[in-house]
Amino acid sequence: MSKARTFVVGVGMTRFQKPKSKQWDYPDMAREAGQAALSDAGLSYKDIKAVAASYCYGEPTSGQRAVYELGLSGVPVFNVNNNCSSGSTALMLARRLVLSEMEDCVMALGFEKMEGGLSEKYTDRISPVGRHMNHMVDLGAEPGLISPNMNNMTSDVIKLFAYAAREYIEKYPDGAKEAMVKIAYKNRKQGVNNPRASFQKIFDMDSIAKKAMLIDPITFGMTAATADGSAAAIVCSEDFVKEHNLQDKAVEILAQNMVTDLPSSFGKSYMDLSGFSMAKKAAKKCLAETGLTTKDIDVFEVHDCFSCNELFMYEALGLCPEGKGVDMVANSEWRKNKDGGELLYLNKKWVVNPSGGLESKGHPIGATGLGQCAELVWQLRGAAGKRQVEGAKVAMQHNFGIGGAAVVTMYGKGWNSLTNARL
Repeated sequence: MSKARTFVVGVGMTRFQKPKSKQWDYPDMAREAGQAALSDAGLSYKDIKAVAASYCYGEPTSGQRAVYELGLSGVPVFNVNNNCSSGSTALMLARRLVLSEMEDCVMALGFEKMEGGLSEKYTDRISPVGRHMNHMVDLGAEPGLISPNMNNMTSDVIKLFAYAAREYIEKYPDGAKEAMVKIAYKNRKQGVNNPRASFQKIFDMDSIAKKAMLIDPITFGMTAATADGSAAAIVCSEDFVKEHNLQDKAVEILAQNMVTDLPSSFGKSYMDLSGFSMAKKAAKKCLAETGLTTKDIDVFEVHDCFSCNELFMYEALGLCPEGKGVDMVANSEWRKNKDGGELLYLNKKWVVNPSGGLESKGHPIGATGLGQCAELVWQLRGAAGKRQVEGAKVAMQHNFGIGGAAVVTMYGKGWNSLTNARL
């Protein structure tokens, strides 16, 4: 593990909006999030030495056009596309640039202007996710669209996680479906307190379980809808933080690992095809680097593209043994914080997705991972209001993109973050 340290000193985020519901374009989104991050850090754009820009639905060099809203300083701009993990990939690139000592202050800026659902533009060549979707059918998934109103990409992604959910239910039938409903309800209820979320409405559990079935067992209420929006984070070196007196703003990135597809991804499991083993390996590497355990972690932001995936991640990230995620949900309790917000403590210990997760916030593909980062920075600063996990010192983030990449990041509170974590 590198002895160098990196810190997030500023974050910004637009409200995530339903696609086509607001008259704005990706430079508008990026300007709002980027300026918010700079303001949060008390920095100006001239302090930024490089930018990692993440997006999926846009032309080449959209990162340059977006960041030019903040200034024309000639800095390197790296355009990043890693499907739904693009935002975390940009954060990882920003951190690696700082760790390499090539730069001391780098912005990760994610944005997305969606058309609605997921789609592929270049159909005259091999699809980067075609191998995954073909393997899904080889495992026994029924070919074809789940709805005539959907395109192939949207349909296949929903289908993949539905078959993974069925696999889990078959292995652990006692209460699994109910746990998926409860997780979706939790995320909707916690999202009510997030002013940047697309959805700020509680869905009752009966509606989540039965209304608008997409493909058994996934309903609309268990699904993260796509969105438009942007989020940004500024990553700095230890020396930069000291020179600019940013210690009070700084949240340390304790560890960060990306795992791409493994042989198990194309084995006999829908869950592994949808990222289970990748997340498990990335989380283990982060915990080994920090010397911490999941017992030391207080709050998580997890990639709940579907509530079933959040359930899988309880086990992949090491919160409980495999097959015990349902027990965690059953052994949970709602608690109010000092601001009056209610949060569900899983196993009466951990809060997952206090932001409301992707299911409440929406899922602007290129910005999602940085939106997760922003939430955890606010949590560790104690600035999340009704969403605040009181006493939070250590956080973990999981972000996943099919094709594939799982990125797990750990954060620590304050200048003495590892010491704080062990107190």
